[in-house]
Parts: sequence; structure tokens; C-alpha cells
Amino acid sequence: MVKADGPRGTSLRTLANQARTCPIGEGARRRLGAERARHTLPQRDYGWLIRLVGLTVTAALLASLLVSLTVVPVLSYWFLRAPKGTPADAEEARRQAEEKEARSRLQRFYVPVLRFATRRRLTSVAIAIVVLVGTFGMAPLLKTNFFDQGEQEVLTVKQELKPGISLAATDASAQQVEKMLAGVDGIKDYQVTIGSSGFMAAFGGGTDTNQASYQVMLEDSASADEVQDRIEEGLGKLSGVGTTTVAAGDGFGSQDLSVVVKAADAGVLREAAEEVRDEVAKLDDVTDVTSDLAQSVPRISVKANSKAAAAGFNDATLGVAVGEAVRGTTSGKAILDDTERDVVIKSAKPAQTLAELKNLSLGAVKLGDIATVQLVDGPVSMTRIDGQRAATITAKPTGDNTGAVSADLTSKLDALKLPDGATAEIGGVSQDQDDSFAALGLAMLAAIAIVFMLLVATFRSLIQPLILLVSIPFAATGAIGLLIATGTPMGVPAMIGMLMLIGIVVTNAIVLIDLINQYRKQGYGTVEAVIEGGRHRLRPILMTALATIFALLPMALGVTGEGGFIAQPLAVVVIGGLITSTLLTLLLVPTLYTVVELRKERRAKKEAAKRAAKSGGAAALAGEEDKSPEPAGV
Repeated sequence: MVKADGPRGTSLRTLANQARTCPIGEGARRRLGAERARHTLPQRDYGWLIRLVGLTVTAALLASLLVSLTVVPVLSYWFLRAPKGTPADAEEARRQAEEKEARSRLQRFYVPVLRFATRRRLTSVAIAIVVLVGTFGMAPLLKTNFFDQGEQEVLTVKQELKPGISLAATDASAQQVEKMLAGVDGIKDYQVTIGSSGFMAAFGGGTDTNQASYQVMLEDSASADEVQDRIEEGLGKLSGVGTTTVAAGDGFGSQDLSVVVKAADAGVLREAAEEVRDEVAKLDDVTDVTSDLAQSVPRISVKANSKAAAAGFNDATLGVAVGEAVRGTTSGKAILDDTERDVVIKSAKPAQTLAELKNLSLGAVKLGDIATVQLVDGPVSMTRIDGQRAATITAKPTGDNTGAVSADLTSKLDALKLPDGATAEIGGVSQDQDDSFAALGLAMLAAIAIVFMLLVATFRSLIQPLILLVSIPFAATGAIGLLIATGTPMGVPAMIGMLMLIGIVVTNAIVLIDLINQYRKQGYGTVEAVIEGGRHRLRPILMTALATIFALLPMALGVTGEGGFIAQPLAVVVIGGLITSTLLTLLLVPTLYTVVELRKERRAKKEAAKRAAKSGGAAALAGEEDKSPEPAGV
């Protein structure tokens, strides 16, 4: 059948078996059959994303290291000129530059604050502890999800009619939805899938003829929320289209929640699935709650009775005989149009009604005489997990705080008393989110351990690397605070940003402690070395932090276009972490260094005094022995 229609110009609709193509209006609107896969628990692995980010950052850092050690010195030699005059003049110019720097506003503000922090060390540490406790206190205010949906370009419309309805009836109903979609502003094109197609459908083995799915592509200037509202409004005005749902396209980072209910008995499974479905539907921030056991389709049941054994039949042989009589027998294969297909031998008049099936002749007897043939309701599909029957209840969160919805769902399931033999566990995006967060948490611990070992080898100390690592937890203060302030959820991209912060925030502390150690070797006292090191490293540390922050601002503001749903949370985390870690690096790290080194100095002085006292006592004793009178001789 080929005919033309469509409000936006000439359209071509071709209906053949279960697939058809409809170019309508500006875009090509295609109807393609797609065989619906059996439901399985999703095993989504986004480790490739983390690996790509890690490889990219590593390659960039290695390239920048190479450039800084080779190209930058050469360019400096070419374009930077030393002051003219004698070496004494150069030294005088350097002294004047340092004096000018010391009189700058930045130095006049920072140095007194640093002196206060190193003098009031307990107060400074107490303030840092309060800030850290406040960070943990902010955690409940943080939204969490798996991946942010970002700006959607595709919407999914699902249509479901009564089970058992014919493909032609579903096609007629879908045409109403198509006509409505053709008149909605903001839609570029769409693809419609009706029923099933592919190998099984080509030989009459297709299922789910009562369902239709629409992949709606939006125009570049269209708002997904506005178009979704218009589609829902249009669907509400249609009659005879069954149950319809509209949701964001199932793209990167689907946020669907799911609960898997398992039971050995079909009746127990259905009862438990309905109870779980009711509990999920009570959640405030979810929509489109569905169960794959909610539907049933009429089926013909054939069971052998007491007369079947006398005729030489049982349930298994009856099933084979009825299957051959109704569906035919595969006798071989043939190649048609370069495609290998089965050759099926079927009866010229196969049974098409219940009465005809009962009258099916099986040798000397009829099927109705040796078996009970009746119409029963059965599930559309059945899934088994670990040998048990399983049903899946799915729901779509309406907000961006998937973690809160998952926590609420978990509490409801824990309080729900299921029938004996039934269990329920949360899957879907909740499981993906937990697994990803756990994996990234282990990656962070591994990164901290690697950084610590490198610092120990560099500084030849166990205490100073621990002081440097203090910057890491305080980086979380700014990261979490900025996420809360901007309303950005903590997802996998934000966790990747946390992982990157471990290496970023430690670098500033390294250059500061290294310079302080150099001043200590030159004979400076602990406090004096800390003040001088902080004063000379203030500008470089601020410059590197500000350069990174301003470089990430376009990503944080979401002006990077496609992929912003990954880049934006990552940039927000790095910017917030850099702000707080830089401030604490300039104040807390020097303070902790002063505490540790002064304590070491006091301990060294006490030990020196003890050794001096011991050596002094021994010398005095030796002197007394020398002065003692010699014994009188006889």
C-alpha cells in the first residue's frame, strides 16, 4: 500500500509487513520496524569516559612539561634581556624589585595574615577544623545523580494499546499520533517503530503489535520542555490512542529507576510486583511508573487429559504436534534475494479459531478429545534471573536529584513486607550510580596513595607529604559549596573533577614547601622561612590558580555547546576546589609546617640538652676523681 498525505507537503507512506517509511515535511520521517529485545538488567560501563579524561589530561601535562623545560627557556633567552650594568647593578635592581613587591597591596594584606596564622597556630587549626566539619555538614544539601541530562535534542513518545490488538489497528492509531506530531512546532523529524520487525517478524513471529515508539528529533532552536508540553497537550486531545508517555530521549546517562522483583512462583511474583509498583507510584518525584507484568495477553492453553496417554500423547508431544499443525514444519533452507531463509511447510488451512483447534485431527483422535483446550491470560513476556521469575518496575525521576529519590525508594522498599518467597532489589540508574561512585572513590584513594609515595621519595620525609595532602580534603569544601550554590548535581562528571583536583591542588603546596625548605637550608629560622616562602610564592600560586579558573569558566557557564552536561559539573568542581584549596595552601599549610617543625626543633633542643647534661656530668665526675687525694703509703 502506498499513499501520500501530510500537512507539510507531499509524503510517501509505504507499509510492508511491519515496516514503513514516511518522509513528511522538511525532514525525513521514517517508520522502521525494530524487533524489541527481551528485558535484561542493563550493564552500562562508563569506564571508557574516565579513561579518556585521564589519558587526555596526562598527555596535556606531559606536553606542557616538555614545553616548559625546552621551549620556554629558549624563548626567555631570546626575548628577556638582563639589566645593563655591572653585577652589582643587577643585584641592586633585584633588591629594588623585591622592595616594590613587598610594598604592594597583595603583600601588605597577605603577610600580616600569615604572621597571625603562624603565631596563633591553635586558633588557625581550629578554624580549619570548623571549615572541614562544615563541609561534611553541607553534604546532605548536595544533589546527586548519575549523569545530567543536559539540553535534550531527542524526545521519546511511547504508545501502548490493549494486548493482542492487530498490527493494522496499531498502525491506524499511530497515524493519529503522527498527524499530531506533524503539526507541533519545534519538531525537526521523527522515527516511528510499530510492533516488531526483522527476522522473526518476516516469518510471522513478531510480537508486541500493540506498541509504537516515536523518536522525535527537535530543531536546534527548540526548547525540549516546551515541545514536550505541546506534545503532551496534543496527545491529551486524541482518543483511541491507548496509553502514551513522553520523556527525554534514551541517550547518554538515562536516569530511569528500576526495581527488580524475583520469585519462584508466578502468582507470588505478580502480587509482589503490584505491591512494589504501588509503592514506587507513591514517590513524589517520579512519573511513568510501569511494570512489565502489568499487561496480559490472551493465549490458548493445551493440556493433555487422562485420554492422551492411551492415544500415545503427552504434554510435550502434543506441543510439537500442535506447533507443526499451526506454524508448520521447517524442512530446509533456501536463498532468496541473497538472503538465506527457512522453508516452512504449513497446512493449506491451519486452525485459526479455538473451535478449529479443538477439531484438529491427530491421527485417529481429535485434539479436543485428548486435551483441554481453552483461552487463558498470560504475561506478554517473562524474564528469569538466576533461575527465578523476575519482573521489573521502572520509573522516571522528574527532577535532577536522583540520589534523593533513590534513598526515598530504598526506605519504602525496606519498610515493605513482600509475600514469602519474593525479593526486591533496586537496579537501573541507582545501581549504576552506586557502582560508579564506588569505583571513582577507589580511584581517588589510589591517586592519593600514589601522590603520597612520590612526595615521600621527593622530600625524604613522612610528615611533610602529609602536610601537603591536607589541601585535598579542603578542596572538597569549595567543590561542594559551589555545586550547592549553582544547583549542580554531584554525578560522574563531578566525581571526575574531584579526581583531577587531587593532582591540581597539591602542586601549589609542593612549590611552597620546597621553597621554605630551601630557606631553612640557608639558615633561616622556621617562622622566618615560612614568611619568606609564603611571600615569594604568593604571586605564582595565585597566578596558576586564577589561570586555571578563568580557563574553565566557559565550561562552567555552559557555553561549550554539546557535551556541556559533562563539562559543566567537572568545571564547577575544579573551580570551587581551587578557590578554597589555594586559600588554605597559603595559610593552613604554612601553619601546619610551622607546628611540626617547631615541635621538632624543641625536641631536638631537649635531646641536645640531655646529651650535654650527661656529658657535663661525666666530665665533672672525672674532674673530681682527678682532684681526690692519693692514698698515703706505708
